[in-house]
Amino acid sequence: MLPQSSILVLAPIVPGREDELRGLLDRLNRAPGFADPANPLIPFGQFDRLHLARFVILEDPTPDDIAVYGLAPTPLPPTLAFFADCDGSRDAFLTELTRRAEQGLRQLFSHCAGFGDTTGMLQFMRQHSQAPAAAYVNWIGRTVRQIHEEAALRLALTGYLDANAAALANADPQLLRRQVIAFVEEQRRAGTLTLTAPEPTPIGWQIRNLLNLVGVPLLLLIASPLLLLYLPLFFWLLRRRETRDPEILPRPNPQRRAAIAGREDHDVTNPYIVSGYLKPGLFRLSTVLFLLFLVDYGARHIYNRGHLARVQTIHFARWVFLNGRKQMFFASNYDGSLESYMDDFINKVGWGLNLLFSNGVGYPRTDWLIVGGAANEQKFKYFIHRHQIPVQVWYKAYPGLTTFDLLRNARLRDGLERPAMSDAEIREWLGLL
Repeated sequence: MLPQSSILVLAPIVPGREDELRGLLDRLNRAPGFADPANPLIPFGQFDRLHLARFVILEDPTPDDIAVYGLAPTPLPPTLAFFADCDGSRDAFLTELTRRAEQGLRQLFSHCAGFGDTTGMLQFMRQHSQAPAAAYVNWIGRTVRQIHEEAALRLALTGYLDANAAALANADPQLLRRQVIAFVEEQRRAGTLTLTAPEPTPIGWQIRNLLNLVGVPLLLLIASPLLLLYLPLFFWLLRRRETRDPEILPRPNPQRRAAIAGREDHDVTNPYIVSGYLKPGLFRLSTVLFLLFLVDYGARHIYNRGHLARVQTIHFARWVFLNGRKQMFFASNYDGSLESYMDDFINKVGWGLNLLFSNGVGYPRTDWLIVGGAANEQKFKYFIHRHQIPVQVWYKAYPGLTTFDLLRNARLRDGLERPAMSDAEIREWLGLL
């Protein structure tokens, strides 16, 4: 199993060069916000281990909100952000990226502070990389190669069954499965189908993952007496803040929303990013740090096979601190429209939204951290629209495929490779087609 890595490179833009950079980023697209895989600057389609990527000009969408707490605004300066989700190690991908697309990267990052003609591209990207506070992968170990091969397998099986529908209509399930397997083996020998065996799991990743799996519960167990003692004080401090924290929920600007929407729905999947200030003070920061610590653990070891809690439409997601932990953003890649995505979260894990987002300035008021908040659908959507950031360039390696498609295709392959199946299992398996 080859695990995935999350990459983020952040570099502040030189004042006065932002418009020029936006024009250059547009050259990477075939439609507004939607990348051309073969564009001459960053030919995303050449990287066979790259799942998703995006370039975003990070700007604070709500720069003055912190003033409601009597604090002077310290907004994030316009910053070029490069996101990628890839198979294998972060450093291996950055090395390949800079080797194959150095000139395009240099053109883009030359608009950023600290980048000059003699700056080493790989060194610059390493130095400006930032790890997420928490990250989620829909299915750890499912590679780009596997996704493409299994999509081709489904197309081949569909074509075979359609072409032989009359002959196979009343076939015995076991005989039918043997015929399907024989067809696939014939296609593999002919070279028209490939089903590559999984790569071995890197030993270093296995060790780190095992240490995290065991170490986090052990740490929580050791700290549990202190956590239990702190709990009454925590809830007292929480309620004091929840009853006083202001909401900032004006109706979204329709022009701004339309501009962002124009960069969405070019595929069945969309990119998404929201950013804003964290509520000031050590209490809120420590709460977010602890919660993201738990989220990251859950994403590694519990929600790593197709769903984040009850939500099954997210391919990759991450939570990242900005601006000295004064601000934070959440970025994801999800199936469907933004409206359906928000509804999915509200209806299935509204309490989870509240746990994290309620620590952001202006969020709809919550009770005890999980009640209220996103339950007020209109207020929550106002908050999200106001904090959303447009994505200048977005790339997906397998357009047209949802997380449901990826799971279905993997199950089709599993049905071929299992040593035996019952008649009922075969019927269910063929029903996937």
